[in-house]
Amino acid sequence: MYKLYSMQRSGNSYKVRLALALLNAPYRAIEIDILRGESRTPEFLAKNPSGQVPLLEVAEGRFLAESNAILWYVAGGTSLAPDTQIERAEALQWMFFEQHALEPNIGAAYFWLSLVKGGRTLQTHALEDWMERGYAALQVMENHLKTNQYFAAGQLTVADIALYGYTHVADRCDYDLATFPAIRAWLRRVEQTSGFVDMEWRPEIEHSPGIAAEA
Repeated sequence: MYKLYSMQRSGNSYKVRLALALLNAPYRAIEIDILRGESRTPEFLAKNPSGQVPLLEVAEGRFLAESNAILWYVAGGTSLAPDTQIERAEALQWMFFEQHALEPNIGAAYFWLSLVKGGRTLQTHALEDWMERGYAALQVMENHLKTNQYFAAGQLTVADIALYGYTHVADRCDYDLATFPAIRAWLRRVEQTSGFVDMEWRPEIEHSPGIAAEA
């Protein structure tokens, strides 16, 4: 059984929880609150030197980091992975896009505006860039979705899950999706998929024992 170290409110962590739910794959969830420094403890850094979540333990002592790498791993051989070489490459294309165009902007805005107390004041200098680049990424997605139901292979794949993670919370951090009807329709399609769970859904969660011991 997988062991997933994740943070409930993290979009990157949610992507993995959503994929596992859609696949009905069993796993143990361990909550790591990065805002409390739980990903920077010596114990966690020994598992993932980058000090980030999500982190998936795929076998005893074998850890896989980076949300989209984890998605690619758990989707292998399932309906969430495209069948053909070109469709797999297209899915990866959109997953790379998510990490270089969407997550650094909408993801950053979500983190600082929705999760960090006083984050708006702390990041005033960055907001304009996040908005400009985030809207540009949304427009790329909108243009694709005008003529496609999904992002690769004509069906729901890990590419959609990767992009859904932060797109669905864009309205929580100043982005207005009113002018992106194709994106809004796509969000509804994802949410209507059998097995879908929202970000607030909680599996049985264990908490970091080091932090629990300090509480």
